[in-house]
Amino acid sequence: MMTIQEAQLTVGHWIDTIGVRYYNELTNMALLMEEVGEVARIVARLYGEQSFKQPTDEAHAHAQLADEMADVFFVLICLANQTGIDLTDAFHKNLQKKTTRDAERHANNQKLKGH
Repeated sequence: MMTIQEAQLTVGHWIDTIGVRYYNELTNMALLMEEVGEVARIVARLYGEQSFKQPTDEAHAHAQLADEMADVFFVLICLANQTGIDLTDAFHKNLQKKTTRDAERHANNQKLKGH
């Protein structure tokens, strides 16, 4: 299993040895949005009301979803690396913020009960 820190180091090494250099931050931001859109397209067809163009596409959709999610993660790591963000630290801080802010919010949300 790979930690987030190891993933950041792995992406950095890949960029240094294979990727030549990071795309600039604006390009990576556009790529991130593109990849998120690809995740959305698959989710809309797997779990939403849209249908696949070909019936055989559904058979491969879960594998494609995993691949697209990995693309999102890769580009997000690129952005974190090039902007000096430690994603492990950022994630821990974000989870603590959510825990403090939402300590009772979700438990008291009637919309979440019964599902």
